[in-house]
Amino acid sequence: MKQKFYDTAVKQEKVVLVGVITPNETEAREKEYLEELEFLVATAGGLTVKTFTQKLQRPERSTFVGTGKLEEIKEYVVAEEIDIVVFDDELTPSQMRNIERELQVKILDRSNLILDIFASRAQTAQAKTQVELAQLQYLLPRLTRLWTHLERQKGGIGMRGPGESQIETDRRLILNKISLLKERLKLIDRQNETQRKNRQQLIRVALVGYTNVGKSTIMNMLAKSDVFAENKLFATLDTTVRKVVIENVPFLLSDTVGFIRKLPHHLVECFKSTLDEVREADILIHVVDVSHPTFEDQIRTVNETLKDLKVVDKKTITVFNKIDAFNPADHNIDIKDTPLTMDDFNHSWMAKNNAPAIFISATEKENVEEFKTMLYDAVKKIHTERYPYDNLLY
Repeated sequence: MKQKFYDTAVKQEKVVLVGVITPNETEAREKEYLEELEFLVATAGGLTVKTFTQKLQRPERSTFVGTGKLEEIKEYVVAEEIDIVVFDDELTPSQMRNIERELQVKILDRSNLILDIFASRAQTAQAKTQVELAQLQYLLPRLTRLWTHLERQKGGIGMRGPGESQIETDRRLILNKISLLKERLKLIDRQNETQRKNRQQLIRVALVGYTNVGKSTIMNMLAKSDVFAENKLFATLDTTVRKVVIENVPFLLSDTVGFIRKLPHHLVECFKSTLDEVREADILIHVVDVSHPTFEDQIRTVNETLKDLKVVDKKTITVFNKIDAFNPADHNIDIKDTPLTMDDFNHSWMAKNNAPAIFISATEKENVEEFKTMLYDAVKKIHTERYPYDNLLY
């Protein structure tokens, strides 16, 4: 008998992206959002093969895009054997149900995709609990489409009377699990609070910024540690704290989860406890990827999230990272002498609008010593104010 061989390798799923251009958005901005969505898909392990966009006053209530566009997507999905269709905005439960019925493939929205990445990245008990809580809160209003095959009430001996439909049973189970996870998070929070109290003697510095700007690389450079750093979104999910000593000043440096545009609200809520490191920090280091064509939008997104966390009044140092990859043409800067010198960067509008600011390349170790000096001066100032009779610095 001839032996059969089966391919057990995990097949990369083929993905189609869908976005809507409303009057508030430009085509260029929507293109950039979809490029970021493509990066999210790649981070999750998918392969984007095509992108569909449609100009609308507002997304369609029932199917998000118009019926003609949905038919066009359906034809492509069938012809190219697409596995998943991802929408750039959060879909309502009814939109997801209608689109799924029409396209007959797996449908994800931006929130769902981010949750999936978070689930694969979570390492600690806290991160896993936070992600599970966010997933259940996302799932709760979307239960209907999971139980379309069960329309009848439960029956049988001991179950007669008002009865309880399967969907109601599941809703009750999920609500119970949500309250259980919230209690577990409160317990983890109390444990973390105790840990933080033990660290109160030292000045605390937190790295914040958009996702994939190089926060973990800077953390590894300053703390000589081995925090996981990768050119993917949300490589860091668990907050990492390391003790750093610059000259004679010790302080605690924490690396936090990166921010992103259109971050689902319930996800921010669930990760509030992780972001306590940001709230309780004395100094924030706002890391910016200066090589990104729309880094100004990223700065705005981070500042808005920091405003939500009520930490905008903290001492902040803006670190423009990746200057080695900076391309003036991406920012409509017309100069003859490229690349820009450090003096050009220091006298640019970037430095003036985000003072105090410094320009570095963490991977190439460019201008790193100047950054350490700036950080040393900031930590030393707070340390001497807080502990005026501490002989550590003398």
